[in-house]
Amino acid sequence: MTLPFQACIDEYTRNKHHLIAWCESVRQFFVQHPHMSHGQNAVVHSIRSRMKDEEHLRDKLKRKADNGEIVEPPELLLRITDLAGVRLLHLYQAQFTEIHTVINEQIKRGDWALHEPPVAYTWDPECTKFFGDLGLETQVKDSHYTSIHYVLKPRADSNLSCEVQVRTLFEEAWGEIEHQINYPVPTEIGTCREQLRVLAKLMGASTRLADSIFRSHREGA
Repeated sequence: MTLPFQACIDEYTRNKHHLIAWCESVRQFFVQHPHMSHGQNAVVHSIRSRMKDEEHLRDKLKRKADNGEIVEPPELLLRITDLAGVRLLHLYQAQFTEIHTVINEQIKRGDWALHEPPVAYTWDPECTKFFGDLGLETQVKDSHYTSIHYVLKPRADSNLSCEVQVRTLFEEAWGEIEHQINYPVPTEIGTCREQLRVLAKLMGASTRLADSIFRSHREGA
């Protein structure tokens, strides 16, 4: 018996080595960048990468199908853009400006292309203004999920993509907890949902405090 969505899973398997190579190229750019990852004042604290688990892909395809979005195998790579992912973690919000600048420089050079405009997910009005001033679209998720997403391609006409997520270490801690509770099936326990929102606010306050600490350090130097 053929499993649901198996043709899409097979398409993913056939192209996985191409996706891995592209994802590793993006990861290595940040690993090797002299200002991003090297030196005492490195902007990026740590870098993670991953390929989408096949069962998680099957779950995603089912959720889309339940919402009337049928993904056919030939269009899988263009419709599902988080099959490969790189996550950049930094200490405080002000560092994001440098990361955003470096990504944009790569795009302007023609070394990378955007599959779609980047999105900053944030619930915080101060952060909304911060990201908006950088020209980023902002969106709010009910869960208070916070992260900036870029979908990068090697060139505009390529069907390969790598989702780059950028967030602070505080936001990553929240994300790891939220992922355990809400993925792939969101929790129906109201107490958990509310506690996650409270935790998101605490992590947001921590990020702002870290910004203040480093700003005070720079001004006092």
